[in-house]
Amino acid sequence: MPRRSILIFAGACIAIAAALAVVTMVVAGRQPTTTGEITSTGQGKIGGPFQLVNEEGQPVDQTMLNGKWSLVFFGFTYCPDYCPTTLAMLEATKTELGAQGENLQLVFISVDPERDTPKAMKDYLSTYPMEVVGLTGTPEQVRAAADAYRVSYSRNGEGENYTVNHSLTIFLVGPDGRFRTILGEAMGPKNSAEVIRREMRRG
Repeated sequence: MPRRSILIFAGACIAIAAALAVVTMVVAGRQPTTTGEITSTGQGKIGGPFQLVNEEGQPVDQTMLNGKWSLVFFGFTYCPDYCPTTLAMLEATKTELGAQGENLQLVFISVDPERDTPKAMKDYLSTYPMEVVGLTGTPEQVRAAADAYRVSYSRNGEGENYTVNHSLTIFLVGPDGRFRTILGEAMGPKNSAEVIRREMRRG
């Protein structure tokens, strides 16, 4: 195997290990902590049916993931640090993919349905250069979607300035709607793009 290929493969392995470590983290304001470990990473065990609404208030379900590769991330618009950083990383990853990125959609699901109305999601995501699909819903709908992806979240604090602790995992979903692998913001655009290319080659 050529030296360059070996280095790329090694880098991808390190990136995946970093992503696995990210699975055990949650965001609490600006301070990361640890939570229950996600032990299931196999296909068919993460992801599944959901009923939510998009930024236009239109009902959507898991079929919106069909036909495209998707990066699915759970967060909230009042998130002070990790969510904006992650969304920026996902946009950079899509750019890094070049032409392959044209078949990749970015999906941001709110874990704060009380404040993240469809209009709030639309206003928030309009500040990002690339199109990001924002989804929200009733507390019950959001909980069901998070449970399908093994995402944990909880309200932290009282009053208007509360925050939400939540898992930081990014999920890569194939055009067949099935979960493929996980990514993490710490991987960066180049390593993330390499992992996505590998999964795209597998089909």
